[in-house]
Amino acid sequence: MHSWEALLLGLIEGLTEFLPVSSTAHLLLTEELLGVKSTGRTFEVLIQLGAILALLTVYSGRLWHLVSALPSDARSRRFVLAVLIAFLPAAVIGAAAHSFIKNYLFESPLIICIALVLGGIVLLFIDRLPLKPRYHDVMDLPLLSALGIGFCQCLAMIPGVSRSGSSIVGAMLLGADKRTAAEFSFFLAMPTMTGAFAYDLYKNWSILTPDDVGMIAIGFVAAFVAGVVVVRYALDFIARRGLSFFGWWRLLVGGVGLGALAVLH
Repeated sequence: MHSWEALLLGLIEGLTEFLPVSSTAHLLLTEELLGVKSTGRTFEVLIQLGAILALLTVYSGRLWHLVSALPSDARSRRFVLAVLIAFLPAAVIGAAAHSFIKNYLFESPLIICIALVLGGIVLLFIDRLPLKPRYHDVMDLPLLSALGIGFCQCLAMIPGVSRSGSSIVGAMLLGADKRTAAEFSFFLAMPTMTGAFAYDLYKNWSILTPDDVGMIAIGFVAAFVAGVVVVRYALDFIARRGLSFFGWWRLLVGGVGLGALAVLH
């Protein structure tokens, strides 16, 4: 992998991680196009740290207020518990299925493209449903709803499904409005992505070379910069415009990918 390829992939990670389009699918398909492959497919997971730090940077004030309120505010404690409960399914299933996901699902462009197309159809369908939201503040989501969102997020272990997409759709079906669903997805990303980063680093640090570390560093910085921009504007965009744009984008990318696979085998 060259430096410019790591830079490009980092930008793609930052631009797509918090949108319901599947950053993993975009990374893996771009790598197929470029003809590159990272050691142990670790680059794709580890550069997520840049996106995580972008999210933490933008939400630093909100997080500080939340943490400082924990001793005295029951509502804040319940919200933190809701995020942790939502994280549990991914932590358990992700650890158990880690090898299968990395060794098989990450290696199948066909599965990725099909998941993109099916996910696009789901987003277009959900965006047109006459849903009647009951929750308009991310702090008000019930614990049981949070658990349901956590199980929905686990669908994103299939590359192409999208972590943010599955959690946003799950939250909307469980009564959250679009902005609240997207914001809960942001908060849920913090433990989920941090856990994925830590677990993948633990499993694969011994096979990384100095060149791998250098490329990961470039991708990390690019993901951080792009991630800051996306996090600042994504909530307002989703609240105003809904999910249809992302649904059509997924259909385009997945359709082009399927066409390329059919032609180029």
